[in-house]
Amino acid sequence: MQTKISLAPLQGLTDFIFRNTYDKFFTGIDVAYSPYIRIEKGEVRRSKHRDIEPENNTGLKLIPQILTNKEEEFIYLANNLAELGYKEINWNLGCPFPMVARHNLGSGMLNNKEFIDNILTNVLDKINCKLSIKMRSGYENDSDIFNILPLLDKHDLTEIIIHPRTGKQMYKGDVNLDIFEKCLPLSKHNITYNGDITDLASYYEFKKRFENIDSIMIGRGIIANPFLPAEIKGIEIDGDRKDLFKQFHGELLVGYSELLNGDMQILKRMQAFWEYFSLSFTESRKTYKKVKKATSAAKYINAVNQIFNEEDWIA
Repeated sequence: MQTKISLAPLQGLTDFIFRNTYDKFFTGIDVAYSPYIRIEKGEVRRSKHRDIEPENNTGLKLIPQILTNKEEEFIYLANNLAELGYKEINWNLGCPFPMVARHNLGSGMLNNKEFIDNILTNVLDKINCKLSIKMRSGYENDSDIFNILPLLDKHDLTEIIIHPRTGKQMYKGDVNLDIFEKCLPLSKHNITYNGDITDLASYYEFKKRFENIDSIMIGRGIIANPFLPAEIKGIEIDGDRKDLFKQFHGELLVGYSELLNGDMQILKRMQAFWEYFSLSFTESRKTYKKVKKATSAAKYINAVNQIFNEEDWIA
């Protein structure tokens, strides 16, 4: 069976501009998950709602993700998304950022299995869409997940996406594949793996150990090398890779130039991408440094042109 590949939700990166532009140039992703939306000061931010509006998502199949620890918010968000036509949503139990976790949100909820269980018990029959969960192995203790998975068996979920790091780890250190392996017999649900699949070698290494896992989620690896999903699926790539990426980058820049206000917002957004883009070029540190040093749109474009002219695509 061919591996199902999902695009991970990364705040500030995998929004509708990125998703739509990606879909125009590359292939291999089966479904994308939106960066989370949440209720703030009684409403969803306009920019967050715009990201999941159907008219802005005409390419990749999208599953919106929500972040909440309140039943009434959960029901409101789910049913609002259902009204927009979404058949499935995802509940974020994985966000590691302290500003989220310390408010008992995202991975900050993982030390309270009863709280998670009660929310699901009280909302699932009141929402008009299917639900999946994305979670880490815990916030401080990576054995928290062992207590949660059996409780989730009684709830109707489409899948559980597991990133085997703790919230405290953020994105540092290695994923704990031993923890992931121990999770598998604890759940009847479909399990998707997420974490540190960055190239074909890491994918093959994962599959060698987990040959029965046929659903994976990739975030940073796809941003660094947009050809990766096609490579994993054995899809032939037509054309010069650096040239295709250059065209992709050009349209991405146009998209953010139309969406964002002012050169500095655009510059910061594009520089964030180059933390990962640079990994697919020779002299990746030098490449990233060139982009980071740019202090204006003109200097950014000059730096990027130098990169395309002087560096090779190595992914």
